[in-house]
Amino acid sequence: MGNAKSSAMSKVILEDLKLNTRFTEEELSQWYENFQKQCPSGRITPDEFSKIYERFFPDSDTTSYAQHVFRSFDTNDDGTLDFKEYIIALHMTSTGKTERKLEWAFSLFDVDKNGYITKTELKEICQAIFKLIPKEEQEKLPDDENTAEKRGDKLWSFFNKNENDRLAEGEFIQGILDNEDALHFIQYEPPK
Repeated sequence: MGNAKSSAMSKVILEDLKLNTRFTEEELSQWYENFQKQCPSGRITPDEFSKIYERFFPDSDTTSYAQHVFRSFDTNDDGTLDFKEYIIALHMTSTGKTERKLEWAFSLFDVDKNGYITKTELKEICQAIFKLIPKEEQEKLPDDENTAEKRGDKLWSFFNKNENDRLAEGEFIQGILDNEDALHFIQYEPPK
């Protein structure tokens, strides 16, 4: 560990991140250096996080989605993201296995963090995701998917749940894995 760049990062955090992500020490050190430049306080606030999302989706309303994503990443509920939370989130959403990404998606949809998703929570996140879709793309959606409400209803139907039922994490993950069409309701990727 003679690397000067990594010495600024706690060895405990570095070792923990090396164990829990696929990132190398060199990659983590580079990420840390960039993180410190962008966030000298060592923390990302909800507003800073929202601005990051605005850059990725310039033609969309990212406010509510960014707030929900931030909440799901803020694992210690302190209202900020530290470097460790940021890297774990980056790993889960970009390099992780499908099941790991779906575990994160569950935490996104579990708005009240009680371990279950209700139809109301599901529709709230569907609304936030729908706002990411630019208006011109929304107009091209099929009739049964052209509103956030319809998308929420359709997604809920994949789980074979009644209106007032709750969805556990395993049911959510299995429901998405069993229904290929469900995946595009829990995320939005702009066309390239």
